[in-house]
Amino acid sequence: MGKIIAIANQKGGVGKTTTSVNLSAAMGAMGKKTLLVDVDPQGNSSSGVGIDRREKKNTMYEVLIGECTVEEALVHTEFSNLDILPSSMDLAAAELELASMEHRESVLKRALVPLRETYDYILIDCPPSLGIITTNALCAADTLLVPIQCEYYALEGLSQLMNTVRRIKRQYNELLDMEGVLLTMYDGRLNLTQQVVEEVKKYFPRKVFSTVIPRTVRLSEAPSFGKPIQYFDRSSKGAEAYTALAEELIKNNR
Repeated sequence: MGKIIAIANQKGGVGKTTTSVNLSAAMGAMGKKTLLVDVDPQGNSSSGVGIDRREKKNTMYEVLIGECTVEEALVHTEFSNLDILPSSMDLAAAELELASMEHRESVLKRALVPLRETYDYILIDCPPSLGIITTNALCAADTLLVPIQCEYYALEGLSQLMNTVRRIKRQYNELLDMEGVLLTMYDGRLNLTQQVVEEVKKYFPRKVFSTVIPRTVRLSEAPSFGKPIQYFDRSSKGAEAYTALAEELIKNNR
């Protein structure tokens, strides 16, 4: 049965979507059947794998409000072993529509049930907020992966995220566990980076991935070509880092 990992941080600009796209592509390239679920209304994960959302009739919005099944929304990408459930700008409105539903916190969990047998890994790219859609992702997930950028305000708001995780464990998903914390935008030359790494390791003992994601131009260029970094520039530091992260994650889950 496939493992579901929510990639979440309510702080924007931490490398959440970059990680969702490139980690899922790296795992797919390693032969793991992988599904990327884009529930961020901005839809950057969808465009990051070359999906034009304007051409898609069925998206995660239709899935969440019950207008189509996940099978009807599923898109096979051109990349090895990587499928996606694309996002839609209408997802911003789904917050309001879900609010009136019964068992609204588990709509996504119920929707993904038919796909768990098909995939080795299901990665959910969450919106940068702690609203009902992120709550749905955490209820559906087995584990949570938190990207944190190596910058001054790195730990700001994390206590709020962890409070949300504790609440969801208590009320809806007692098995939710921490997959790990991923340090992004890493620059080992800066003293600040080392300070942030120490702080994060204190805050999350034994839960920080040994792989770090460097700050590179190629990583920020790849989405404009609709390609994960492994297919845009396989020899780049960013591609090597996400391949190493995929190896580490798969090894941890053996």
